[in-house]
Amino acid sequence: MKERMQKTLAEVKGCPQKDRTESEGYVGVQTFMWMTEDRSATLGDACQSKNIVEVPFDKEHLLERIISPDNLLKAYKAVRRNRGCSGIDKMSCEQMLPWLLANKDALIRSLLDGSYRPNPVKRVEIPKDNGKMRLLGIPTVIDRLVQQAINQTLTPLYERQFSPRSYGFRPRRGCHDALRGAQKIIDDGYIYVVDLDLERFFDTVSHSKLIEILNRTIKDGRVISLIHKYLRSGVMNKGMFEASEEGTPQGEPLSPLLSNIMLNELGKELTRRGLPFVRYADDSMIFCKSKRAAERVKSSITQFIEGKLFLKVNKEKAVVSYIRGVKYLGYSFYIHKGRCQLTVHPKSKAKMKSALKELTSRSNGWGYEKRKQKLKEYIGGWVGYYHLANMKRLCLETDEWLRRRIRMCIWKAWKLPRTRIRNLIKCGINEYNARKWGYCRGYWRVSGSPIMQMAASTANLRKAGFPCLLDSHLEWNPK
Repeated sequence: MKERMQKTLAEVKGCPQKDRTESEGYVGVQTFMWMTEDRSATLGDACQSKNIVEVPFDKEHLLERIISPDNLLKAYKAVRRNRGCSGIDKMSCEQMLPWLLANKDALIRSLLDGSYRPNPVKRVEIPKDNGKMRLLGIPTVIDRLVQQAINQTLTPLYERQFSPRSYGFRPRRGCHDALRGAQKIIDDGYIYVVDLDLERFFDTVSHSKLIEILNRTIKDGRVISLIHKYLRSGVMNKGMFEASEEGTPQGEPLSPLLSNIMLNELGKELTRRGLPFVRYADDSMIFCKSKRAAERVKSSITQFIEGKLFLKVNKEKAVVSYIRGVKYLGYSFYIHKGRCQLTVHPKSKAKMKSALKELTSRSNGWGYEKRKQKLKEYIGGWVGYYHLANMKRLCLETDEWLRRRIRMCIWKAWKLPRTRIRNLIKCGINEYNARKWGYCRGYWRVSGSPIMQMAASTANLRKAGFPCLLDSHLEWNPK
């Protein structure tokens, strides 16, 4: 069976049509034309061999919307733009277009008749900060295309259902919005927080519960069946197939949306109880005005999450505390003159210094230009994310340490004593001091010396193009 999409009935030339302005039975519903082959007709009569079916764009016909040409083209562009690794079939994003040109009709037909079977995802492990491994699942590019098409269709349906206090993996929302939302709640006097940590959330989602929730909104059983197939597609781990009885692998285009759909149930429960909260993906904070109330909320919400949503709460990491110093999305909070302020959490500071230390390692073999470019990229990205925090003092202290690291790299790059002497003189150091220091050893010791601080001064380093945190911070916060 060969199918193609039509925009209007009038585009089918020579076929008798009846005049009408509204689709009978779907008045006011957006529709599109679906043309299918009538196998009982004779080949000589082209008009009689085609049936024009007007399909409504409603919840009962979501699959037709998913596989519509415009939606599939948009999904294709998104997959190409995101790039990503190949799945178990080793097909790259560049090889997707030739495959689709040859197999598009068969792919659409299999989606329509329910014979489509997703491939298992490829297991990838990446290290976490705590020493454990984060499990990712990499689907094939064709599975990513279909999932992206589903995601694009379902997102508008669910966006109107999601809580305004949910910020993760949603259009035009992000971490900074979640942090600003938390500040407003704290300013209203909610100074105690229940910091919930869901244990291995993406790996423990109950398939049956998720399908039950999906059935409340999605009335097209074919779409429910297709999503269920993806949930049960399994994992290829080091060449061995592993069945997936629960969870939705991170790395799939559908995974963020499905996680929001599941955790939206938590948002509904908190809203019903009148509890202010912010949620970014599976990272939630519930606010209370007293520690005693927060303890009660922690106990009751844990029962709801484990008893109704069948998820696991990490009781060791789920804490009740005063808001000061609580870590959320890399930031922490404090109250100054009755207003909530943001600062960079100590763990985030340590992680930043570790990254800068690696970028200014004197043994990585980088030249000046590469080192400057790497530092610009990292500092620009880091300050761009943390610019909401009050961190002028942090920038000043870090820049002082960073400049010494850069001077250490410069001193090593000069290598020979005669090169050091010549370059020190060029930087304005008199010949006596240049010869005195040119033969000194100990890169870190010399980098902190008055001579090197004069030769590679802050002004000279800035003129040479080396970035600093304070300059980036002032670009975001000029006042």
